[in-house]
Amino acid sequence: MKSSRLLSILLLLQTRGRMTAAELAEELEVSVRTVYRDAEALAAAGVPLYGDAGHSGGYQLLAGYRTRLTGLSTGEAEALFLTGMPGPAAELGLGRALSAAQLKLRAALPAELREQADRMRLRFHLDAPGWYAEHEETPYLAQVADAVWRGRVIEVRYRRWQEPREVDRRLEPYGLVLKAGRWYLVAGAQRPEGAAEPRTYRVDQILSVRETARECRLPEGFELAEHWRRTQEEFHARLRPEEALVRLSPRGAARLTGVQARALAAGGAPDPDLAGWTRAVLPIESHAQAEEQFLALGAEAEVLSPPPLRTRIRNTLEAMSARYGAGDLHP
Repeated sequence: MKSSRLLSILLLLQTRGRMTAAELAEELEVSVRTVYRDAEALAAAGVPLYGDAGHSGGYQLLAGYRTRLTGLSTGEAEALFLTGMPGPAAELGLGRALSAAQLKLRAALPAELREQADRMRLRFHLDAPGWYAEHEETPYLAQVADAVWRGRVIEVRYRRWQEPREVDRRLEPYGLVLKAGRWYLVAGAQRPEGAAEPRTYRVDQILSVRETARECRLPEGFELAEHWRRTQEEFHARLRPEEALVRLSPRGAARLTGVQARALAAGGAPDPDLAGWTRAVLPIESHAQAEEQFLALGAEAEVLSPPPLRTRIRNTLEAMSARYGAGDLHP
């Protein structure tokens, strides 16, 4: 709707400052011509909006102008309260700040939206960690978060899985990520020639931290969410570097999970020889791991290739058949 789009333009300029028509069009997923018409409508309504032509031009609100409108819909108000995670906020030392912000937001909402937000808060609870996962103490999380926020180089003593187990590192912190209840620091290790490529460090494995007076800046073009997405893709690619061609019954296909289920959904095709079955190329970690996985599917799966994996499974099945087919059972 046009009214919603006009309010979005107003809030974008209020929060981001000067923006070109092309930037606004991309953000709102409309044409540049539509942005021009919307800007004229805002100016006609008395909004102190002005635009400059040229390479460094764009639209901007008059200095000091701010609107008190939030433009929140019912769903948006509910979503804001749903994103409030008291556990992680408390770990970062922001528990009280989060509670105060929610209280202020609730007080500013109209009665109808306040009722909807309260219902969301009472009926939904976010618990990020998985089952059976023990809580890891992160005594230095608040200090690391402060260094990330202030852009300060930190010196840490870090425990890793390989020898030497404990190492000293001087890090340029770029961001913190909460994944499945565990905090990770994305940082570049400082070297004489400059900071290295960003790497990932578990915050619960930091044994000591000291913030220095030296400032650090994000690498040019670095975006934490995009870096993390790419890191996860690379991790899964390394985790399952091989592939297997497999036949799967409907029950066998339904029991696949994770990256294999996604591979089946993306590239599976009906098997021409077996009605109802699917033929798919699935990523596997190793032949040993794949043998255990596909044997667990029993008669609901058949590995067609690679030949060494098929042979390995056949040998295991022959050994099992000989054992279970032998005469009397051992006492």
